[in-house]
Amino acid sequence: MAESANIARHLPLMAARQPAHAAVKIPRGRTSSGAIDYLTLSFAELDAEVNTWVAHLRQNGVQRGDRVLVMVRQGLPLIAAAFALFKLGAVPVIIDPGMGRKNFLACVARSNPRILLGISFAQILSHVFRSAFVSVKIRIKVSGAATARLKFDAQPSTLNAQLVANNASDLAAILFTSGSTGAPKGVCYEHGMFEAQVRLVRDAYDIKPGEVDLPMLPIFALFNPALGLTTIVPEIDPSRPAMVDPEKIVRAIQQEQVTTSFGSPTLWRKIFDHCLKHNITLPSMRRILCAGAAVPASLWADAARVLPNGKLHSPYGATEVLPVATASSTDLELQPTLGSLIGRPLPENQVKVIALHDGPLVTLADIHELPPGQIGEIIVTGPTVTKEYDHLPEATAAAKIQVTRAKFQETGSDAFLDPSHFALGASAARSEAVWHRMGDAGRFDSTGRLWFCGRIAERVETANGTLHTESCEQVFRGHAQVVRCALIGLGPRGMQEPALVVQPAVSVADRAKLARELRELATHYPHTVSIKKFFFHPSFPVDVRHNAKIHRLTLAKWADSARAIEPGKTLK
Repeated sequence: MAESANIARHLPLMAARQPAHAAVKIPRGRTSSGAIDYLTLSFAELDAEVNTWVAHLRQNGVQRGDRVLVMVRQGLPLIAAAFALFKLGAVPVIIDPGMGRKNFLACVARSNPRILLGISFAQILSHVFRSAFVSVKIRIKVSGAATARLKFDAQPSTLNAQLVANNASDLAAILFTSGSTGAPKGVCYEHGMFEAQVRLVRDAYDIKPGEVDLPMLPIFALFNPALGLTTIVPEIDPSRPAMVDPEKIVRAIQQEQVTTSFGSPTLWRKIFDHCLKHNITLPSMRRILCAGAAVPASLWADAARVLPNGKLHSPYGATEVLPVATASSTDLELQPTLGSLIGRPLPENQVKVIALHDGPLVTLADIHELPPGQIGEIIVTGPTVTKEYDHLPEATAAAKIQVTRAKFQETGSDAFLDPSHFALGASAARSEAVWHRMGDAGRFDSTGRLWFCGRIAERVETANGTLHTESCEQVFRGHAQVVRCALIGLGPRGMQEPALVVQPAVSVADRAKLARELRELATHYPHTVSIKKFFFHPSFPVDVRHNAKIHRLTLAKWADSARAIEPGKTLK
């Protein structure tokens, strides 16, 4: 009988292999000496906690296949609830808490959950906005404390939670995109995709059991039991990541000898600034995975000063497929004419750059693959590529290219479908492959490295050609008085006038002078020479999840009624 593909199976395996090893540590205050006081659960204790959750959820009516909207605190409740739902064969629906009320309620309504598992605030919300929660038939209340352990009055025999056997193709969870360039969409994850993610991340970054992880995106903590890692829950509000206190993160890294961590460029910029200001290095760190937006050159450079024994890595991917490719600080090469280095595709992925096309692409016969050096749309196929969006057939058609086995053979790419490429052998091999359109513009260089040029939806189409955000913005980011910058287009597509919106340093008093200096930089490169207008904005709109993805289309709308500085001319 084939082994179950249920991702939850890893926890009892780790509990048997290293029962006393710390699985999760959740901050609950400070000791008398000022150290962080943690509630610590071993792998055996976490496994027992999950079994208690399983019994509690089952008693409250959770069944295999149920969609369960999870609205609990990061920490023990999120980890235990997610694994309990996986173990039951239920489907957790996880939505970012800070995407805005309108988007959040739309995501709830579309995901059609039968059960709400949430804190008191979530329960109240479900009654106030009944129309969005109309599908909910069962409400299960949980504690609002991140350290809460579930107390369940049951006989020990009822807590022997049996793992539901799942196939690799069974729906495991629905995770939502950030919605940085459109409405958030629910991504349907299968158990085999989670399994492949664990394998690819482990192999790409040489992660070993027994290491210590501090994940600054809560969902990433769910992979750690499968990797045998200790999870240090960070002192961070996931709905307001930009407000993180870097001292608390550094203290946790030093105290717990953290070896690995995931976070956005914005978060690591704050942490590195704190370290450099106080002459702090982080010798325990072996790797930092930095994603959510392009990593700026200054962050790459500072990594060598802060990480004496480690590297900064930038994994490339999206909610729909992760990881696709990776680059590290040893690969660093600044090429403002190329964009940002993504790195080389991981061995199990196949990546192409194709001609830009705004409509759906049904088969590979509809694409035009571009040679190295030319900018186009990045598409990828591999074991972590998700197949569809939840209840959004038009969005699925726009983002996916279906390829049958026969068509793969025609392209000479059938080796990808070799079952040996999948963690669970032949049972996980798919009869149909899916290519995902990343929505990103990029190009390959002559050595096979991939470069990111910007989001396709944010490109600027002028009468003289197309400009891409990342390629252009890199020219200006190095200026000491530029905190953030964004390329935007003014006017109708095809006849747009390029402009740059700048978030200046607080100390900037003479914006006209800064505009002149930026205009001078623009003249040094043929792809930026046409940028002559400069807007100044005090605080950019960015995504909540990473606090790094700039909402350039929102800035373009703002610029319609804002005043630009155009060096050499009078104010607009």
